[in-house]
Amino acid sequence: MNAQMPAASAQAPLAFADWTGQVQGGMEDVLDRFLAPTSVVPARLHEAMRYTAMEGGKRVRPLLVYAAGDIFATPRVLLDRAAAAVEMIHVYSLVHDDMPCMDDDALRRGKPTVHVQYDEATALLVGDALQAQAFETLSAPLEAELGQHDPGLSARQLRMVNLLAQAAGSVGMCGGQAIDLASVGMTLSLAELEQMHRLKTGALLRAAVLLGALGGKALTADESAALDEYARAIGLAFQVVDDILDATADSATLGKTAGKDAADNKPTYVSILGLAESQALAEKLRGNAHAALLRFGEKARRLRELADLIVQRKT
Repeated sequence: MNAQMPAASAQAPLAFADWTGQVQGGMEDVLDRFLAPTSVVPARLHEAMRYTAMEGGKRVRPLLVYAAGDIFATPRVLLDRAAAAVEMIHVYSLVHDDMPCMDDDALRRGKPTVHVQYDEATALLVGDALQAQAFETLSAPLEAELGQHDPGLSARQLRMVNLLAQAAGSVGMCGGQAIDLASVGMTLSLAELEQMHRLKTGALLRAAVLLGALGGKALTADESAALDEYARAIGLAFQVVDDILDATADSATLGKTAGKDAADNKPTYVSILGLAESQALAEKLRGNAHAALLRFGEKARRLRELADLIVQRKT
């Protein structure tokens, strides 16, 4: 177990800020373990993968993995791999989204995007390689790391791999991005906008929650439904807040180009509902997320705190 990562079931829970800081800091070590070093050929590709994956980002998806894992006592070695895998998928999507053929952005996480820092071909390969590395990381044999025989481990891993693949594919994140690109300059209904973001943003956030839970034990139908309801609420809330911040914050605060949605004539919650109604919707979704977790009691403390973080964040 990485000494910097919080224990799966701490005796005295850390303050939320301390817990998030430990997870975020520990993810640097986790990603360092699973990404090829720059001493391995092709060195430039591995350097670019590390450039974009490490030392940056809020790590919301890994935080969700570890928080859900706390509820279901998922083994740390599996949580580390699930957190790394979902973050690699997320980062790969950012690299590709920033390319000239997509959103054409020059700033991400406060530094030049990969195609700017390196070149477009390298950025394309970085995304491809991170996606492949995510599935290699999640599917690797783990019994030696666990130090014991777990007869259900392989089946749980297979289900987790399947879940992540669906979340990343054409009926998940990639599908949402396709709808987003096709919607530039169009007027979408609120239902159409919600569908787009449930795929583009929500699918991977949902996967993060379920990956953390599935590694521990088989979920009951009620548990699965509750986690789905929670993930549905925070997934939509995340995008609503993103739209609010894009309209109200500056580039230095966001670490990416502010006001780009309006400049690119993209439909957003702010453009459809207005700022005040978008803020009210985010708060309503936060309440829905809290309500979905009632059945889990105090065990779901971190998931509740993460719902608050997602809605109340300033970046």
